[in-house]
Amino acid sequence: GLLSVIQRLKGSPEQELRIVLLGLDNAGKTTLLKRLASEDVSTITPTQGFNIKSVHSHGFKLNVWDIGGQRSIRPYWRKYLGSTDLLIYVIDSADQKRFEETGQELAELTEEESLTGVPLLVFANKQDLVTAAPAAEIAEGLSLHTYRDREWQIQACSALSGEGVQDGMNWISSQIMNRKK
Repeated sequence: GLLSVIQRLKGSPEQELRIVLLGLDNAGKTTLLKRLASEDVSTITPTQGFNIKSVHSHGFKLNVWDIGGQRSIRPYWRKYLGSTDLLIYVIDSADQKRFEETGQELAELTEEESLTGVPLLVFANKQDLVTAAPAAEIAEGLSLHTYRDREWQIQACSALSGEGVQDGMNWISSQIMNRKK
């Protein structure tokens, strides 16, 4: 899991990375965060405010900020964006009624000055559900192909089962390695 990603990144003394994890409420952000931290994902409650998890390994530290996605909290997202090394945006692939809303939030985020050039990983979550839209369709709907100012990747996943999560982490690992060069 996450440890193998970190092991590949070792080498520099205690390098810290700040990752911000955003998305609408009920997209699966906290489940994803717990999956990354190898914690139990069977009991998750809606995030009031934020969760932070730091994973240490081989002189490497990933600080992941999971910030609540309720409409009342979203205006505060911007306060957490400074010094972000990577943005993870989580989408509920089965909640097609909210695609427009989540697309608008993502578009506004990527226009934030503090996120200029910051790599973007979109997790198309809940792929284990029958009603889930395929990642390619979501990428099209979000117009990800128009994002020219940053590296981006969309990754189909299920935070619940863990399927696809490691592939996303591998992409993050390659982004970090490319930026170190």
